[in-house]
Amino acid sequence: MADLITALKSAAARWPKRLAWTFDPGGSFTFAEIDALSDGYAQALRDKGIRAGDRVGLMLRNVPEFPLVWFALIKLGATTVPVNVKYRSVDAEHVLSTSEAVAVVSTEEFGPLLDGRVVHHVEDLKPVDGFVQEPVSAPVNLQFTSGTTGKPKACVLSHSYWMTLGGSLVEEFPRLSSDDVMLTAQPFYYIDPQWNVVAALLAGAHLVVLDGFHPSTFWEKVREHRVTYFYCLGAMPTLLLRMPPDPLDRSHQVRVVQASAIPPALHAELEERWGVGWFEAYGMTETGADLRITADDHDRFVGTGCLGRPAAHREAKIVDGELWLRGPGMMDGYLGQPSPFLDGWFRTGDLARIEDGRVYHLGRIKDMIRRSGENVAAHEVEEVLMSHPEVRLAAVVGVPDEIRGEEVKAFVVGSVSPDELASFCAERLASFKVPRFWEFRDDLPRTPSERVAKEQLR
Repeated sequence: MADLITALKSAAARWPKRLAWTFDPGGSFTFAEIDALSDGYAQALRDKGIRAGDRVGLMLRNVPEFPLVWFALIKLGATTVPVNVKYRSVDAEHVLSTSEAVAVVSTEEFGPLLDGRVVHHVEDLKPVDGFVQEPVSAPVNLQFTSGTTGKPKACVLSHSYWMTLGGSLVEEFPRLSSDDVMLTAQPFYYIDPQWNVVAALLAGAHLVVLDGFHPSTFWEKVREHRVTYFYCLGAMPTLLLRMPPDPLDRSHQVRVVQASAIPPALHAELEERWGVGWFEAYGMTETGADLRITADDHDRFVGTGCLGRPAAHREAKIVDGELWLRGPGMMDGYLGQPSPFLDGWFRTGDLARIEDGRVYHLGRIKDMIRRSGENVAAHEVEEVLMSHPEVRLAAVVGVPDEIRGEEVKAFVVGSVSPDELASFCAERLASFKVPRFWEFRDDLPRTPSERVAKEQLR
């Protein structure tokens, strides 16, 4: 199948009465209902003037209307611009102006923020019969990056991007199928719930969508919905592990957890507590699904930080210490910017090494701190800090220093003294890598992808 419209029509024909989505809260939908409702929303938006080639903002929480309107815009040949619901005037204006969105589909909740723009409230947007599909060729999304290192950039994502990403999870590990119940708890304006939708569509799987990530009730929901697969990233594994043990921790049906940036020091503990394998996976908004640990490699690489081998559609190489990727199913580029590809290769900005065909992550290039002529990888220091039992979250950045150029500063969430942490690090790291500055907080700012927003800390 070449595009998402064909994929949706095929799923609706093949599994018309099969449960496709359950929103908790929000109700359930079959594959046939998704197809019919998205047709109805497409006609309603067409009646309001949305045409093929238009760019339309979509600013909604985790409600059924998000993916329904997403599919409706795809059917119209319009391009969706997901907007973070946490944005305020400046960052929302950056996304909507940069994308040249002609309108925004949202709710009355965000009315004041979107004042002056054409806004279609979903409360008033009712599905309309009579939609006739016309040929479409526009990009599916202008998906803005999380902005971990600067202002978010708009990635141009095509049908090929989504079909490659979702299809790889069906055709390769974890081989999602119609027997699976998937779960996502990330916000829908972020890319993960969107690829979950596509993968579930291609597999015929049932997708459960939570209204957000709540560590205290997450596994309760996993058990309630009989989930067999979920993906998480950023601080999510650590936050789950910090919840009090429960006698029902192993009373679930999960067969695979895929996660990005599993803390190596906590990997074995995660598996021991919940009795299921946690499999490292690497991808970017720009590149889709790239690297993954499979069942064949899992046991050997628990706790090593290994990212696994490239997916079947992806090539990887190291150039001057940086991971480069090539292959189909990547973004078409950044909107309004020169091509970031060199002979098809994309520079990830991640430091890595390849050993026996497997990739090991060594940190971000922009997270390298230069202290008195020595290079300090923030990632390495963070891993050590996160291995301390009293540390819930940690982030390391470089701060200006007149003598040494940069000094190492750690932001920590946890009940432990800086002296104890400094000693803990000194036992495990070279002296020049031990943080000299410490700041303790109740929490750290995070991006929609649950990574620490280091730009705010800097």
